[in-house]
Amino acid sequence: MNKVVANAGEAIKGIRDNMTLMVGGFGLCGIPENCIAALVKSGVKGITCISNNAGVDDFGLGLLLQTRQIRKMISSYVGENAEFERQMLSGELEVELIPQGTLATRCLASGYGMPAIFTPAGVGTEIANGKEVRNFNGKDYLMEYAFEADFAMVKAWKGDPAGNLIYRDTARNFNPLMAMAGKITVAEVEELVKPGELDPNQVHTPGIFVHRIFRGEKYEKRIEQRTVRKHS
Repeated sequence: MNKVVANAGEAIKGIRDNMTLMVGGFGLCGIPENCIAALVKSGVKGITCISNNAGVDDFGLGLLLQTRQIRKMISSYVGENAEFERQMLSGELEVELIPQGTLATRCLASGYGMPAIFTPAGVGTEIANGKEVRNFNGKDYLMEYAFEADFAMVKAWKGDPAGNLIYRDTARNFNPLMAMAGKITVAEVEELVKPGELDPNQVHTPGIFVHRIFRGEKYEKRIEQRTVRKHS
C-alpha cells in the first residue's frame, strides 16, 4: 500500500511522447508545479493536455508551451497566456475549447467508468458539429465522450503513503475529478503524513485512485490576478 516515490522525476516515469495527460488546477491555483517542471526537464513532446487552462506565459503549463511540448490543449478558458494565443492563431497549437461544466463532467464520467454523458450545453452551436444529439422529454442533449487520459497529475495539500488526499480551499478545483480519471494518477502534496494521521471523514480523494505520491518542494503559489483596493 506504500505508493510513495522519491520525487517528481520518479512520479512521471512512463510518460512518453504523444500521450494524453490530465493536469489539475484552475489558473495557477492547485497546479502540480513539481510535475510540470519535471515534464519540462524530461523533454517529452506531442502532449495532449486536458486542463482548465494553460497557466500564464512563464508559469504553470505555460512552461510546457514555451518549450513546444504540448501539441493540443483541451481547455475551457485560455485568456491569460499570450504565448498560447500566438501558437493557436499561428496554427502551431491545436485547441479544443469545452464549456467548463462539460469539461468537469467528462472527467467525472471517466472516473465513474461511464463512456459518455448527455448535456444541454453546446446544443445548436459549433460545439455540436459532428456530434450526436438526442432528445429527452422534449429537450435536446449533446452526447460527449468521457475523457481517456494516460496519466493524471494532481496537487493536494496533504496525503499519506496509501494515496489518500486532502485538498485545501479553492485549490481543490479540478483535482479530485482528474485524480479519479487517469489510468495512472500521480499526486504531489505539500505535506506527506504517516498512515492513520488523516481524518477519514476529511479525505477528498481515496487512495484507491492514486498510484504514485510524493512530497513536493518549493511551491511558489503565485497569484494570477492580484486585485487590491486603495486604503481609505
